[in-house]
Amino acid sequence: MNFTILGTLEILREDRTCTPKAPKVLQVLAMLLLRANHPVPMGVLIRELWGDHPPKSAVTTVQTYVCQLRKAVERADATTEVPGLLVTRSSGYLLRVAPEQLDALEFQRLLIEGRRLLEEGHPDPASRRLGEALDLWSGPCLAHVPRGPLIGSHAVRLEEQRLHAQELRIRAEFLLGRERESICELRSLVMEYPLNEWFHGQLIRALNGAGRRDEALTSYRSLRLALSEELGLEPSRELQSLHQEVLGESPV
Repeated sequence: MNFTILGTLEILREDRTCTPKAPKVLQVLAMLLLRANHPVPMGVLIRELWGDHPPKSAVTTVQTYVCQLRKAVERADATTEVPGLLVTRSSGYLLRVAPEQLDALEFQRLLIEGRRLLEEGHPDPASRRLGEALDLWSGPCLAHVPRGPLIGSHAVRLEEQRLHAQELRIRAEFLLGRERESICELRSLVMEYPLNEWFHGQLIRALNGAGRRDEALTSYRSLRLALSEELGLEPSRELQSLHQEVLGESPV
């Protein structure tokens, strides 16, 4: 049995989905997976589900949601040797998940390994590990799951790690001399993150290095316009210096 949160939240067994449908039950499942193998207190679940205004029946209602979730998990888990995956603790609940069962745990393992390889001067295996990590993502974290304050903060953290993995992979590809091969990916990234100056800078470098000077200048103009319209800012001094290099001028 596997769980996915790097995209749509799903419980999968042999490519068959066993995911509950009720939105609140999905929220409970998401919270337990985000804190996999760690107890999640009842108060944390209540805050996630209702914020600062829980109903009087909050504890009983959470217990009902957990009961529904436990049945779904037990139906999905056909093994008899493994003890209960969803267990009750004195202060709340804990979902037992092996690292290979949850895509987020596997992503973090690959990210750490890829970063270490890059720091040790091995860009080729680093790029492969980081590519494997990014391939685990199928869309926005916990797509279609209602987000309270806690799920929202955890999802932002995972999205930031995804962004970091993308940056590290681009660095590795550039160290391998694959700037030209990175252009398509960088174009997608600047469309997804139109105010990210680092991605724009790498795209400008790659285009200019490939002899596509006009496209590099167009990319800079697009960034400058977006920053001006959205934030009222000019590109950083580093980007301005890069722009001058593309123009064939000496950086200030």
